[in-house]
Amino acid sequence: MINMIAILCAYLIGSIPSGLWIGKLFYKTDIREHGSGNLGATNTFRVLGKKAGIVVTVMDILKGTIATLLPTFAYFSDVTVHPLLLGAIAAVGHMFPIFAGFRGGKAVATSGGVLLGYSWPFFVFLVIGFLIYLKITKIVSLSSMLISVTAVLYSIIYWIVTGDYALFILVVILATFIIYRHRSNIKRIKEGTEPKVKWL
Repeated sequence: MINMIAILCAYLIGSIPSGLWIGKLFYKTDIREHGSGNLGATNTFRVLGKKAGIVVTVMDILKGTIATLLPTFAYFSDVTVHPLLLGAIAAVGHMFPIFAGFRGGKAVATSGGVLLGYSWPFFVFLVIGFLIYLKITKIVSLSSMLISVTAVLYSIIYWIVTGDYALFILVVILATFIIYRHRSNIKRIKEGTEPKVKWL
């Protein structure tokens, strides 16, 4: 029973539509009606600006982190579900949030939050890598996909060194989800119409 409660909580935590709530509460704006129509941090930056974008990014990261760390909380001390599975469920919640009509984001930040909760050095490595990719390409979506592939390669090395195959499986699943959710971005990248960031 406690495992089912933990799984439900992970999904509900991931379902918190940070971009939607921040937009409506403080900017009287539904970001789904502007920009790419996506609920993620990238569209929040684009529609609401840097301050809102940073807040939403942090909130989306923490969703994955908190879900992954649920077994460390006193109430969930008897949970036997692997923490990475709880994190993955939070990422699914972010992509298909019950609080926003199942129209969510692409789970890049939330997936990063899962890694932050499980292996913070891995998270730091990916953040640095993402910023390097973004500096070079100026395209958030392309950088997100590139860092997803990089994460898979890193997780293979991590598996070989530590024997932790669970992280490899999770990263492959999340990377697949992320790239699949960027289908429209891939089309725009090919057409040369994908927006580029101007602040980096």
